[in-house]
Amino acid sequence: MRVESGTSSMHEMMTIGRIPILDIAPLVGGGRWPAKAVEGESVEVSATVFREGHEMLGCAVALRAPDGETVQSARMHEVGQGLDRYAAEVTPASEGLWHYRVEAWGDPIAHWRHDAEIKIPRGQDVELMFREGAKLFARASKQVPEAARPILMRVVATLKDRTIPQGERLDAAAASDVLEIEERHPLRDLLTTTEWLPLAVHRERALFGAWYEFFPRSEGASYDPMGRRGPMSGTFRTAMKRLPAITEMGFDVVYLPPIHPIGRTFRKGPNNTLEAGPYDPGSPWAIGSEEGGHDAVHPDLGTLEDFRAFVDYARGLGLEVALDLALQCAPDHPWVTEHPEWFTTRADGTIAYAENPPKKYQDIYPLNFDNDPEGIHAEVLRVVRHWMSQGVRIFRVDNPHTKPVPFWERLLADVAATDPDVLFLAEAFTRPAMMHTLAKVGFHQSYTYFTWKNSQEELQEYFQELAGDAAGYMRPNVFVNTPDILNEYLVHGGRPAFEIRAVLAALLAPAWGVYSGYELIENVPVRPGSEEYRDSEKYQFRPRDWEAAESEGRSIAPLISRLNAFRRAHPALHRLRNLRFHHVDMPELIAFSKALQDDVVLAVVNLNPHMVREATVHLDLPALGLRADEEFVVTDELSGESYTWRQANYVRLDPHVRPAHIFTLRRGQS
Repeated sequence: MRVESGTSSMHEMMTIGRIPILDIAPLVGGGRWPAKAVEGESVEVSATVFREGHEMLGCAVALRAPDGETVQSARMHEVGQGLDRYAAEVTPASEGLWHYRVEAWGDPIAHWRHDAEIKIPRGQDVELMFREGAKLFARASKQVPEAARPILMRVVATLKDRTIPQGERLDAAAASDVLEIEERHPLRDLLTTTEWLPLAVHRERALFGAWYEFFPRSEGASYDPMGRRGPMSGTFRTAMKRLPAITEMGFDVVYLPPIHPIGRTFRKGPNNTLEAGPYDPGSPWAIGSEEGGHDAVHPDLGTLEDFRAFVDYARGLGLEVALDLALQCAPDHPWVTEHPEWFTTRADGTIAYAENPPKKYQDIYPLNFDNDPEGIHAEVLRVVRHWMSQGVRIFRVDNPHTKPVPFWERLLADVAATDPDVLFLAEAFTRPAMMHTLAKVGFHQSYTYFTWKNSQEELQEYFQELAGDAAGYMRPNVFVNTPDILNEYLVHGGRPAFEIRAVLAALLAPAWGVYSGYELIENVPVRPGSEEYRDSEKYQFRPRDWEAAESEGRSIAPLISRLNAFRRAHPALHRLRNLRFHHVDMPELIAFSKALQDDVVLAVVNLNPHMVREATVHLDLPALGLRADEEFVVTDELSGESYTWRQANYVRLDPHVRPAHIFTLRRGQS
């Protein structure tokens, strides 16, 4: 803390401020790591501020731009009654490393006005109070802009003039133009400030976007029904043909699993069998062969030039390409022979493969980041920059929680120093401490536990956490499924379950994702109780007849298209911190809203994919920008129907006909 009333000693710097400022939020690791925002996103800064006795105080948050100029100063106001908690919103306008600090001060004019409004009507110390007020306003006039000085000097003259009735003299000090000047240019005694705290501001895609994951090798893959040849892999050129349909569904990012050569040693066969046939393509995550490693393209997919053409074509359609960064190796990877020190050697001299006993992954060698950390860091940074040079600006990182956190902190900082637009998504389905720490040290987005949160209570509790304090550093990307996760809710819920989860993911979070095949209601597990897909695309080609599925009505692509179009059209859905839940008297329904200025979206969703559910929704109308007694019109953007609603409203949702209401609001009668 600093007190700007004389020279600050080292003792002053180490002790509590003259006016204490505590428990600042957002604050990540005590300021060790920056809080996060995207350009144009409003960020609430709050702090506990108080002082001794009954003296009045004021506080504000100052926002400093990357060029060092303070561009905003927002007055903080008390939140909650008697809790000494103050808050204000600031809005960084551009990318870069911003800083903010909280400022607190004694407010002698506010304190004088408080006492004067009590004493003067009672005839206590009347002229003394007017004289003290005149001195304060005269002092304040010396520090306000020149245009405001006559207004304050008018107050000084009025307070001194005994010919004016006492009530008018007192009212002059509380005139609206006077209060406006005080709000913008307060007289600040004992000014105390915090240190400047970091706020990293990224491009909007770091927070908002719709992701679509697919395997290029499956698009255009073919099998010979006569068995005269082995299956043929799709290529980047054939996969390009799928991109227009992905664009039409409204996705922003196309995420590709690893596109590198795949090892042959211990290659896995269909459904993760231990023995692969001569034509089985293997898992893309078993990276590396004699044809190259992490900087190479699998020859079945094409060439590096073909990959660049894929990226360019996607960009022309408005799609970004996200590439998998999986730091693990097949036994055939060039690193195994060139850098054996990068792996763990067991007592029998063999290299340790990945395992999670009793599960064994003989086709994968994990890296050992402790034997040669400098060498591994330099090589991974080279690989990342190689793909950046091919047009990749987003990386989805596979299992980052199995690598040292300091490695990621350094790598992401090195990339951000030269290319702050490059984004990293952490695929870390692990314990909360690791997930949160990866976000703190630099990952721009994080996978979530969403697929396992299916009840009203689970969803509300989890998303209140994500949209609460965690939103200052951790941005969720809510995938409805992945090649590894086919949740039992989807297995048993059929088409309604797929529609319900799509609605929830698309509206609860600014970023959501779909793994290819979701739109076709693919939900057959390899065995009962398993989350693995039968005939998993991880181990074999899986060409799909998209046109036939859509013509036969087996696709929910139209719903996904409508959801993504709706998301783009409503700025409130581009944000996370504005999520609010509303009470429903039936636990199998959930209601939530997002509001940003005049844009308000309200959703009510039936979480039971099998049965009709009815309930009364009790709305928090102030959270929607409405009076507690106000009536308003809601329009269901899925059905086009409109209703007049109020604080309590009846809903009935049939999951087979209409699993959700997605409302927009307007004031007034229908």
